[in-house]
Amino acid sequence: MISVKDWFREFWQDLPEPALLRWSSLFFTLFALTLLISIAVCQIFMTLAGVCYAIDLMRRPRVPAFPRVKLPLTLYCFFTVLSMFFAANPAAGGNVVRKLTLFVIMLLAVNLIASYRHLVWIWRAIFVESAVAGVVAAGQFVLQYRETRAEHPGQIYYYMTLTRIHGFMGHWMTFGGQQMIVFAALSAYLLLGARSAWTRAGNSAASHESQVRSTADGVPERSQGQRRSAAVPAAVAEASRLRLWWVVAALIALSIVLNFSRGVWIGCGAALIYLVARWRARLLWALPVLALAAYLGAPGLVRDRVASLLHPSADPSITARFEMWHVGLAMIRNHPLVGVGPDNIDELYLTYLRLGTYEPSWHEHMHDDYLQFAAERGLPCLAAWLWFMGALAWQILAIRRRLKSEGRAVWIVDASLAAWLAFVAEGVFEFNFGTSPVLMVFLFVISVPYAVNRLSRL
Repeated sequence: MISVKDWFREFWQDLPEPALLRWSSLFFTLFALTLLISIAVCQIFMTLAGVCYAIDLMRRPRVPAFPRVKLPLTLYCFFTVLSMFFAANPAAGGNVVRKLTLFVIMLLAVNLIASYRHLVWIWRAIFVESAVAGVVAAGQFVLQYRETRAEHPGQIYYYMTLTRIHGFMGHWMTFGGQQMIVFAALSAYLLLGARSAWTRAGNSAASHESQVRSTADGVPERSQGQRRSAAVPAAVAEASRLRLWWVVAALIALSIVLNFSRGVWIGCGAALIYLVARWRARLLWALPVLALAAYLGAPGLVRDRVASLLHPSADPSITARFEMWHVGLAMIRNHPLVGVGPDNIDELYLTYLRLGTYEPSWHEHMHDDYLQFAAERGLPCLAAWLWFMGALAWQILAIRRRLKSEGRAVWIVDASLAAWLAFVAEGVFEFNFGTSPVLMVFLFVISVPYAVNRLSRL
């Protein structure tokens, strides 16, 4: 068992050698480790990492690595800023423009992840943190259920979905979006990354048995036993530890179910379809069977939440989204090039709302990435964003092909692709790209393959 002191020494040695670059990498590690815990704290560490890295670049001039998405990302930022000048209330878009600085996460992730071991350690720490957040959220669910049952015994479903569990975050949609991304990455680790450990364990055991059987008759029985005992490989121990990661995954999955965010459920489903297709494509048929079994065995509140999808007119949140789509399309027709302006949708919503239709209590945004960008910032901005997102996926697939052809592990790349699929699927039902805590996790995850690609070329 390695001591904490020895572990920290190994971790410190993995970081880059120049002092400023080493501190930059350390601060970025702390940023990644606080993503699920505190927005303010993780942004402080991001700022410290960025400042140290900028000073290091000035002292040792060089061109930093960056994903090859500079043009679509620049156009997306340009059209976002441009739309402010044509907005009814330009000042309202200040927060949206400030969020553009979050793209520095991509620069930092690609350049400050020091080694493959460093990256795997970060991922494992995030998995554990996500499980801890899931346990906290489960406790919140129990407390909320007891209070609701005591105060509103006849309307438990309504009040349980009105305010939901949120873990360490301030809102349930933020918590659900983060857990979804981490669940996609951990599923990739278990189905694809861990598969090699199980295979090594099985092959090693078979090899040892074969060696024992083929031992010459003159070898004493005690020597055979010693050989069998001494030959137990590290892969067997690793495979046993993987069982703990399944427990971690179960805790995260439980928090996602209890979060009651249907868009998050759909995103997780998209990620699992991709990962199972990569793992055992012939088992894809089992996913709907397992989903049906889970539905039939789920508590009544979960079944009610799933059933609400079949009766959209009876669910106010679904009805509101239909109306939002109508309002968004009306905004696009009137302002196709620059939209109504960043963060101006809330102020103008009633202007575009049809008379006599339902007005939701929340209409700050369209709860849809695609409609949001078109209505708020114009069709050119939406096109630039689609280009940006598509280029990310296309290049990550290319990185995967190259690494696989070289015989390298690709589960981390598949984790990013699964998270990308989950993110874009959930984006049909939620403006997750505009939610800073979720966006920061997404930008970190989507940048990881580029960091692996850089490290593989060193």
